[in-house]
Parts: sequence; structure tokens; C-alpha cells
Amino acid sequence: MRITALFRIPIHREGWRFIAIAVAINAALYWLLPLAGWLFLPVTLWVVVFFRDPERVPPAGHGLVSPADGVMLPIVQAPPPSELGLGAAPRTRLSIFMNVFNVHVNRVPCNGTVTGLAYRPGKFFNASFDKASEHNERMAIALAFDGPGGAQKELAVVQIAGLVARRIKCDLSKGQRVCRGDRFGIIRFGSRLDVYLPEGARVAVSAGQKVKAGETILADFPN
Repeated sequence: MRITALFRIPIHREGWRFIAIAVAINAALYWLLPLAGWLFLPVTLWVVVFFRDPERVPPAGHGLVSPADGVMLPIVQAPPPSELGLGAAPRTRLSIFMNVFNVHVNRVPCNGTVTGLAYRPGKFFNASFDKASEHNERMAIALAFDGPGGAQKELAVVQIAGLVARRIKCDLSKGQRVCRGDRFGIIRFGSRLDVYLPEGARVAVSAGQKVKAGETILADFPN
């Protein structure tokens, strides 16, 4: 990537502090030991790119868009986080693994209302492991929305910290109205997003597929 192109990358507000730290370290190293400064430069460039926040335009229709960039993990049946109070019945769970090179800004999958928020501390297993959904630090979000024919439905979106992730940022509040594709948070550095679908949803993705936040349709509701 050309250095001049970095100045045209939109940056998430959470990233400026880390970019400033990386640039300061890089400048100090270059001043004290130029070779070390050049060797550290790729790290500084990676920090800039990690916090990129490109614009996204959701596709037409009412399908649920992906809340994250990354790769789809195996699709399973699992109960949603108990702290949301959505019941213990298993739901279809779609999981998206974000590596340290993916865009990490998270987006709302549908128009609706935030009906629940619950943070739970936990461990930091590799986010690609299935046990990460149960044991890792997480922020669980319940969203209510109108399905086909006006039927009220509710889904869960869960931000999950990964092996090197140590910070989950969620900007939502209970009762807030949200729009499909809106930004709602970010996770540092490398992580996972789980989506627990409501009854009647038809999955539109498959394991191993690459998805983009705010653009890729994860599921829809056939009439």
C-alpha cells in the first residue's frame, strides 16, 4: 500500500489514540536507531489499516446484513446468551471470525430497537474456537424488529473478544432505534461476532464464506 493512500483511509475514532502511539514510537526509534525505525514501520502501518472504517451501503431488501467483516464459521444450533433473557431454546447461530487484518467496525444487521444489552467478562480463547462463544468476554445485544407481515421478531448479536482482543466497544443503549448497516461498535484486535437468528429465518451464507459488514446478506425471511 502506498504511503499517500493511507491519508485517504477513513479511520474509526477509537483508532486515533493507538495510531498516535504507534507513530510516536516509530519516530523515537527512527531518531535513536534508524534501522529499528524502518523495521517498526510495518507495525505502524498495520495499526492505521486496522482502524480503517470504510463506508458501506446495505443492499436493497430486508435481509439481515452481516455485522462484521470476516469468514463464516460452521453454522450450529445453540441457545442465545442467557443474560439476554431470550430463552434456552436453541437457535441457528451464525459466527463470523475476524482476523487482525479485517475491518473491525461492527454494523447493525437490521432496522429495529435495542431491547437488551449485557456485558459479561470471561476468558480469551482463540475466537475461531467454538468454546469462545460460551467462555470468552462478550457483549450481548438483543434487537427487536418487524418480520414479514409485521410479525415481531428478536435476534441476538454478540461481540466476542478473541485471543489478542482486550477491548469490546459498543455504542448502543437500551431502547435505541437503529437502522440496518449503522455502525455500533468495534473490537480490538482480532475477534468474533455471533448472530442468533429468530424462528423462520433462512440462512443465506455457508461456512468458509467471506462476508462484509453492512453488505453481505446473512439471512432473510421468505414469505
